[in-house]
This record gives sequence, C-alpha cells and structure tokens, in this order.
Amino acid sequence: MDINNQKVILLVEDNPDDEALTLRALKKNQIANRIDIARDGAEALDYLFAQGKYQHLKIETLPQLVLLDLKLPKIDGHEVLKQLRNNDRTRNIPVVILTSSNEDRDIIDSYDSGANSYIRKPVDFEQFIEAVGQLGLYWLVLNCTANT
Repeated sequence: MDINNQKVILLVEDNPDDEALTLRALKKNQIANRIDIARDGAEALDYLFAQGKYQHLKIETLPQLVLLDLKLPKIDGHEVLKQLRNNDRTRNIPVVILTSSNEDRDIIDSYDSGANSYIRKPVDFEQFIEAVGQLGLYWLVLNCTANT
C-alpha cells in the first residue's frame, strides 16, 4: 500500500510508557493502521503541516485520526488542537483527547477548542484496551469523513 494512501493514526504522546501502552492496546484490538508518533506538540504540528523533518510528507495527506495528549512539552495539546481547528486543511480531522487529566477545565477547554472526544486514560489496562477498541471501531470504521 502506498504510504500516502494508507489510513494513519497520529499518536501525540510524550510519555514512553503511555505510548507503549497505547500501541499495545491498538495491537490487541487488531487495529492495523499505521501509527505515526509525535512526542511533543511542536513535532505534531510539523507532522500535520508537513514542515521541518516532515516536509517530505504530501501536504494533502492527513491522518485518519489524531490521539492527542494534553500535557506535552514545547506546545501543549490545547494549542495543537487550536491550530488544527484554525486551519482549513486540518479543521475536520477527528481529534480524540487521550489524557490522564481529570480536570474539568481541561475537558471544557478541549471541547471548546473543537475536540471530537475526550477520554481519560484508565489506570486499569483491561479498561484501557476496551476504550481503545471502542475508539478504533468508531473513529476508524464507523465514522464517515469527507476523504473516505
């Protein structure tokens, strides 16, 4: 499959343990999409706008889904989300906030900025696997987007 035609998930996560846990949960749910990883907000924006080390990506190629942590180095997840929503090319990409934050303000700010969903990372791995499976089924299989 051409790398530029494959449905990609962009995981934006700075914690290596949470990254490994998310990748394991995706695999356990047989989600076979390519997973690209950005480890801070600046890298996520470079990826999404095909800049910096990602300038080789086709600018029109967008991920099918962005899994976005909020507490990120360089540029936080709220700012990444705002920049995505303020750009005509990226405004409709489904963005699921996947974070350990339990703060009401983070939930409100995320939805106000255009998040499609907000999921708290469960502490229990089995719950996490279930949440990721439901997430994959909905956003990658059932949800209709303009580019599908």
